[in-house]
Amino acid sequence: MSNNGRMDTKGLKMLIVDDEPVICKGLRLTIDWAALGVEVIGEAYDGGEALRVMGSTEVDFLLSDIRMDGMDGLQLAEQVGQLYPEVRMVIISGYEDFDYARQAIRLGVNDYLLKPVNVDELTGVVGKLAEDIRRQKQEGGKDEVKLWLTNMARHGIAYRKAAPSSLQGAQFRILATQLGYFHERYAELGQEEYEQLQEEWLGGLHGRLALPGLKLVSIFDHENLLITLAVADRRLAPQEWREWLDRFIPGLVPGAELHCGASRTYADAAETADRCAEAAELLRYSVLEHPPVLDEEVIRQWNGTREPAALDIADRVQNLVAALFKQDAAETGVLVSELLQFFKHESYLLHEIVTVYEELFALLRQRLRKSGITGMDYGRQPPDLYLYNSYDALEALIRKDMADLLELIEQNGTDRSYWIVEKAKRYIEAQYRTDLKASEVAAWLKITPSYFSYIFKQSTGKGFTEYMNELRIEQAKELLASTHDKVFEIADKVGYKEYKYFVTVFKSYTGMTPKEYRGLRASKDL
Repeated sequence: MSNNGRMDTKGLKMLIVDDEPVICKGLRLTIDWAALGVEVIGEAYDGGEALRVMGSTEVDFLLSDIRMDGMDGLQLAEQVGQLYPEVRMVIISGYEDFDYARQAIRLGVNDYLLKPVNVDELTGVVGKLAEDIRRQKQEGGKDEVKLWLTNMARHGIAYRKAAPSSLQGAQFRILATQLGYFHERYAELGQEEYEQLQEEWLGGLHGRLALPGLKLVSIFDHENLLITLAVADRRLAPQEWREWLDRFIPGLVPGAELHCGASRTYADAAETADRCAEAAELLRYSVLEHPPVLDEEVIRQWNGTREPAALDIADRVQNLVAALFKQDAAETGVLVSELLQFFKHESYLLHEIVTVYEELFALLRQRLRKSGITGMDYGRQPPDLYLYNSYDALEALIRKDMADLLELIEQNGTDRSYWIVEKAKRYIEAQYRTDLKASEVAAWLKITPSYFSYIFKQSTGKGFTEYMNELRIEQAKELLASTHDKVFEIADKVGYKEYKYFVTVFKSYTGMTPKEYRGLRASKDL
């Protein structure tokens, strides 16, 4: 932070990657990057060139096309994830194919935008990433061991500085602790209240766990993640560790549910980065029924029996799209509840739920966009699972997403449906003599059948079949009154291939058969 409390806006380094120089130039000049605290350090025309630039120049994030000659954007994302895990990446694509978005999400791409890029949208995405990068770069106020531990926890094996000479011990172990149900219980706490809670948490841990021959060093790597390095002056047996932790972890923070992940023990301090990651990852299993302390033995037992079934994403999306376009909030809520029940029943971990849900939401957003819905937030970030660390918290987020989509569809429907329906009517009037189906009209309009059915009924007050029948019957009445064509010929002319069905529909709309109607009109004309 600067002295005035504002985030330091010193330039972050961005590389633009696109095989079309004119697009690179456009991206460089269209946005005031300096206002975002960003410096465009160069342009690369394929993924391979981008990696060569990154090998010699510091880069904080990439703005890359997905389809390029040579190494494409997805291949670049994979390489960046392996070689430069701290570098953020935004992909820009002219392809709406869901498979591209899904692959990008799985490769750790931070956002996926479609061409033509909305300037405000891109500015917002880059601005959020820049804030996040700066926040992670900030340190300060820690002694030598704490600073070293902070960097080990935050930067992993990329941080190569040796342990301070003051850190001496025969055996080490990392403990990662977090408060359960954070979003539900603590999200509304004020700053002072939460800092007091953190002090109780830290004080309780050090007060109860700091036994003779054991030293503890703790840092908050996240507001809901306390990393503790336990340093023993002798090698402790596994049973000693287990009895010690199981005895003191429960009830360590009065009135709170504390989850603890304990790494394997190790003798070389250089392993600390790996052990920090291991302990934090163990916390993922805290949503399942678990003992006070999660360690590799507990997880091995779980993974031997846990085989979550795959979710049928396409089916879920289809049902959600139908409910959303019907503006049925109750049905949408039921579908969300069923989704979370599935995850719970199959023992999904929270990060697994997020991965599946992000695929589902991307496909859902794609379906809505193809139906003419605009204004969706493409810069949304995945939830922070240290804050949203329960099934209920994730369900609340998904419900919020669906509520936002319901509102968005309602707003778009008011603005856009009129001209779509009018266009559909003209097409129907030209094609009603054929065996026309609602899905064919929707395809012609390039929108989904469910969206077409929703806006058509909302605009005309009639379903597609009812509207078609009325149109055809009106045409049939004119032909019956003005021509000598036989009834079955008229049925065929107005789009009914089955004579009996035509007679049935005609009678349901007019109260008489076609022959009776013709006879009635003939008598009136006399």
